[in-house]
Amino acid sequence: MARIRRAIVSVSDKSGVAEFARGLSRLGVELFASGGTAGLLREKRVPVRLIEEYTGFPEMLDGRVKTLNPKIHGGILAVRKNAFHMKTIASHGIVPFDMVVVNLYPFEATVAKPDCTLEEAIENIDIGGPAMLRSAAKNFRDVAVVTDPSDYPDILGRLKKGNGNLDPGTHADLGRKAFVLTARYDAAVSNYLGRVAEGGGEYPITFTAQWRRVQSLRYGENPHQTAAFYADTRLPGEPTLGGAKQLQGKELSYNNIVDLDAALQLALEFAEPAAAIIKHTNPSGVGLSRRRLVDAFKKARECDPVSAYGGVIGFNRPVNGETAREVAATFFEAVVAPSFDKEARKILSAKANLRLLETGGVFRWGGDPGHEMKKVSGGLLLQGRDRHVLEPASLKVVTKRAPTGEEQEALLFAWKVCKHVKSNAIVYALRDRTVGVGAGQMSRVDSAKIAVMKAQRPTAGTVVASDAFFPFRDGLDAAAAAGATAAIQPGGSVRDAEVIAAADEHGMAMVFTGVRHFRH
Repeated sequence: MARIRRAIVSVSDKSGVAEFARGLSRLGVELFASGGTAGLLREKRVPVRLIEEYTGFPEMLDGRVKTLNPKIHGGILAVRKNAFHMKTIASHGIVPFDMVVVNLYPFEATVAKPDCTLEEAIENIDIGGPAMLRSAAKNFRDVAVVTDPSDYPDILGRLKKGNGNLDPGTHADLGRKAFVLTARYDAAVSNYLGRVAEGGGEYPITFTAQWRRVQSLRYGENPHQTAAFYADTRLPGEPTLGGAKQLQGKELSYNNIVDLDAALQLALEFAEPAAAIIKHTNPSGVGLSRRRLVDAFKKARECDPVSAYGGVIGFNRPVNGETAREVAATFFEAVVAPSFDKEARKILSAKANLRLLETGGVFRWGGDPGHEMKKVSGGLLLQGRDRHVLEPASLKVVTKRAPTGEEQEALLFAWKVCKHVKSNAIVYALRDRTVGVGAGQMSRVDSAKIAVMKAQRPTAGTVVASDAFFPFRDGLDAAAAAGATAAIQPGGSVRDAEVIAAADEHGMAMVFTGVRHFRH
C-alpha cells in the first residue's frame, strides 16, 4: 500500500477540485498547486502552497511555463525503493510527490468552435499538464495520477478506507488512464494540425483515433474468428451502440452488434414512431405510425415475417407494454430503443435470451455527423456519414405525370429506407410501410424482381425506390409489371431519356433526387 503524503494539483477543469482537495487535506496530504488552482483553493479555505514558491521560479511566458521544473518532475519520477534516486532528490532539495491531480487545457472543445483561430488553438495546447501526467504515469507504482473529476469521490473513499493509502491495483489503473488521456490529447492536436496543413480540409495528413473496449466477444462473424467491441471515446450527441446499456439477454455477438447498428441508424431517419427489423444488415421490414409504436412494428413485421424471425429490431420511441407483447410473439435476437417501460421490461423478461439495449435520449441525429471508417488490407477508408436529408422541394419531376400527394409521401419514405439497403437496392413501399425489399444483387433488375418475390402483399399501387439510377429501362419495366405507380431514383444515366420514356409508357410518375445512396 502506498501512502499519499504530498500532492500536486493543477487543473483546467476545476469542477469538484475544491471538495477533493479539502478531502485530501483532511487526510493529512500536503497540497501544492499552480496559480489559478491555488487561487481557487485558497478562496475555498483549503490549505495549499504555490508551486512557484516551492520551485523558486515564477510562472512565466504568459503561463506557458509553470511546472516544467526538475523540482516538480524529480519529485514525481523518483523511484521510492531506489536509494540512489531518493538520495539524489534530497541533495537538491526536492520532495517526493505521491499524487498528481491534473487535467488538460480544453483543446478539443476549443478547436470545435467554428470561429477558432490557429493562434487560439496553439495557446490551448497543454505542455506542462501532459508532461506531469506522463511522469506520474511512468512512475505509477509510487505516484497516483488523477485525471478525471468523476474519479474524485472514489479516490477519496479509497483513501479513507485505506487510512491514506491506495492499493497497487488502483495506482496501475490510474496510470493506464493517464496514458489513455495523453494519447487522445496528442491525437486531437495531431489531427487538427494535420488538417491545418492541408489548408483546413476535412481529412488530416495522419489520422489518429481512440476507442475504448466495451467487451470481449466470444467470437467474430464466425466461431473461428476472435473479436471485441470498442466504443468511440468521443460519443456524439445522439443515440449510439457504444453508449447503450444492455438490460437483459445473452452476451452480444459480433453479428448482433452489426445488425443492431443497422437498425439504430435506420430508426434515426424518422420523426414519426418507427420500427425497423434487420436481418443480416438489411431491413426485412420498416413501418411507421402516426400514434402507436405497436402499429409501426406490426407493419414492419408483416412486410416479411419469415425473414423477420431471428432478426433485430430498432425502435425510435420508448417501448411500452403493448409493443412488447407483439415483440414477444416472435423470436428476435435483440431490440434497441431509447427505453423500455416497466410493463415492457416485465413482459420481455420472460424471453431470457432476448437482448435489450437502451440508448436513452431522443432519437435524432447529433450536430456533428462525424465519419465512418472501414478497414481494408493495408489501409483505412474514412468518409463522412451519409446524413443527406431529401427535401421535397428538391425533387425533379421528369415524367409527364407528377406524383400525387400520397405517392410523394410514399416515395420519400421508400427513399429513406432504400438508403439503408445494400446496393443494388430496390424498395417497394406504401407511405407507412415497406412492401418488398430487394438487396445486394449484382443486377438492379434482379433486385427489382426479388423485391416482388419477397413481398407478402400485392405490390400493385406501391411506389418504388432505387438507390442508384436505372442503367436500362428493364428495371423500371419490372417495377411497372409489379404494379408500382411511381418511382424515385437519382437519375444521371446516359439512358435517362429511355427510362423516362418507359415510365411515361406505363403511366408512372418518376422523380429524380440528384443524390445516390450506394451502400457497400
